[in-house]
Amino acid sequence: MDIYRGRIFRPPSEAYSLIVQSTIGCSHNACAFCTMYKEKRFEIKSVEEVVSDLETARGYVDFAPRLFFADGDAFMRSAVSQLEILAAVRRIFPECQRVSMYASPKSILVKSDEELAALKKAGVALLYMGLESGDGELLKKVNKGATPEEIICAAQRARNAGFMTSVTAISGLAGAEGSQRHAVKTAEAVSQMKCSYFSLLSLMIESGCPMFEDWKSGLFTPMSAGEILEETRIFLSNVDSEGTVFRSNHASNYLNLKGAFNRDLPRLISEVEEALSGSRGIRGEWTRAL
Repeated sequence: MDIYRGRIFRPPSEAYSLIVQSTIGCSHNACAFCTMYKEKRFEIKSVEEVVSDLETARGYVDFAPRLFFADGDAFMRSAVSQLEILAAVRRIFPECQRVSMYASPKSILVKSDEELAALKKAGVALLYMGLESGDGELLKKVNKGATPEEIICAAQRARNAGFMTSVTAISGLAGAEGSQRHAVKTAEAVSQMKCSYFSLLSLMIESGCPMFEDWKSGLFTPMSAGEILEETRIFLSNVDSEGTVFRSNHASNYLNLKGAFNRDLPRLISEVEEALSGSRGIRGEWTRAL
């Protein structure tokens, strides 16, 4: 099917979902640590084109219980057009049980409570959000385009509207000098967001992003595996988000961790401490990937 423009990016949990583009690229596309969507200019596809893509996909897919709308900020399109597309999803894929997509803070905050409730009722179940850090100065430095307060508010509004939310942050983003503040502030933000799912990724710097130039020029020094593990320990020691499903098992991570806050926090901290002491193995640098 020639209905997808550019490289495909999707969360790990959408590996078996039908992926259809609702927008092209990312509405912000300026984060200093990110190389995704750099070859694309942000565009909101017409309702007619998205519906046509859904109809084309139906000809190739026998059963699609889950549908992920790409690209980087599909929730940015208006609630009115989103509702038209969701009606088409129900008609074309009646078996679909879950619709999900990436959402920026702005894409949530610009919608009224009534619009959010309508989108939830129409079938959007899960929104993926990037927190990156709870440290406002760090977010400004990496040009996130949103403050921790805005991201927290967006997540809370989404949760109150009934959406599940899946939030990510990036270990090592602050470097060693700002590591402890990054860990504590991120734990504080997650504790307020009370998201359904939370994942920690570890920073990997690719050619093509501003942080790569900082690294090459000596302005930024990536943290070691031990330093990132210590940052993770500090985060886990400060977070309070009862019931949040936690994962730190991305290919970029040195240590795979999974559990639920707050029930499994003692075990998770113990596993990190075992890795720090050398009694638990970690992923080698050459096996890490984005």
